Amino acid sequence: MDILSFFYEKTCLIKHDELAIIGKQLESEIKRIQAARDKGYDSIYASINLPFDTALREQVIQMVMKKQKHKPSVLVVIGIGGSNLGTMAVHEALYGAFYNEQKPDTKVYYADTVDSDYILDIALLIEQELQSGREVLLNVISKSGTTAETIANFEIFLDILRRSRPQNYHEFVVVTTDEGSPLWKVAGAEGFDRLLIPKNVGGRYSVFSAVSLFPLKFIGVDIELLNAGAQEMVDKCISNDFFANPAALTAALLYGNYKKGFTIHDMFLFSVDLYLLGMWYRQLLAESIGKEHDRAGKRVTVGITPTVSIGSTDLHSIAQLHLGGPNNRFTTFVSIEKNKSNIPVPCLEKFEQLVAHIQCRPLSSIMNAILQGTKRAYEEKKRPFNTVVIPEKNAWCVGQFLQWNMISIMYLGYLLGINPFDQPEVELYKQETRKILAHE
Repeated sequence: MDILSFFYEKTCLIKHDELAIIGKQLESEIKRIQAARDKGYDSIYASINLPFDTALREQVIQMVMKKQKHKPSVLVVIGIGGSNLGTMAVHEALYGAFYNEQKPDTKVYYADTVDSDYILDIALLIEQELQSGREVLLNVISKSGTTAETIANFEIFLDILRRSRPQNYHEFVVVTTDEGSPLWKVAGAEGFDRLLIPKNVGGRYSVFSAVSLFPLKFIGVDIELLNAGAQEMVDKCISNDFFANPAALTAALLYGNYKKGFTIHDMFLFSVDLYLLGMWYRQLLAESIGKEHDRAGKRVTVGITPTVSIGSTDLHSIAQLHLGGPNNRFTTFVSIEKNKSNIPVPCLEKFEQLVAHIQCRPLSSIMNAILQGTKRAYEEKKRPFNTVVIPEKNAWCVGQFLQWNMISIMYLGYLLGINPFDQPEVELYKQETRKILAHE
């Protein structure tokens, strides 16, 4: 099957020799990640082994089969950050932004933030389903089992479910969390079915765990193909051949440009369906790389600011800044080689005077011209970038993309001398929130 394509040589503005030096720096880290392949979930790199865990996938499949017997018309995924962004990203990349409007067997709603109006809208929708005699399945996801937003939303939806199905509400709940977490224990006491998250797999690296595999499998995503794509990319991304290792190369490009003052990384996606993949990557980069201290505890305050742009929409909002403003961002252009459809512009000659050369052309041809024109403009302005071409929007290709970027961030963390697996400042806001809530 097709592999993602990667182009950078003429546009990254880093010389081959400079990249080779960075590649030398990565040799020891590549060996450590290679060694982690034989350690299962007993290392900080545990997530690279998720795609190879057939037992995990079998547990997910069995749970899906068990819950599909109830024929729920709605699945509510309750989680935030790493607990839902990967699922949302794969869901939309494969099924598009209008999935629920296409009358699927099971609609999906994502309850993440505690925005009262937003949560009320979802609550009203599921109450309508329940009152109409249809079933609703809740999948609550929290690695720690104590995420404030997640637990608050879970309580709201669980209360609705209890009132509607007082005798068997527990059959319509699946809890995904660390084994032994507070939520795990409550789920056991309540009789909720449970799926575990391996201890050393952090939220933003958990897309190939039950966190995402359960809801994705439930709506028909081919999780075997998704994981197969990831497996293929693991093998490529632990290669000792630096210039054939896409994750190591990507990390080197980001690191080399960061050292030259390019402190922003813009993921410029020329496909609307990939927007949430960009948002998933935003968390991955920001939470992994933005650190106050290095591994030795020295204060360093490093970080690369991730931004997400959509082509061609955002060319009409931020292109002026990107091309005329400060030259401080490195861009990754992401495009689809073969779309699912190819709508042509009608052949209306009288409209030729409005915009020349678009009559009778497929939209994909126009989009490609815009993409190539944009990259030419970046080259003229000496704005560094690389290009990723995804052959198709299928599970195999999306699995590759996700795994490539996760391993790349591990390498980037090593180059910057920081821990890409923790998030101490996130815990700080949570601590302060608990103090405030305790005083009210």
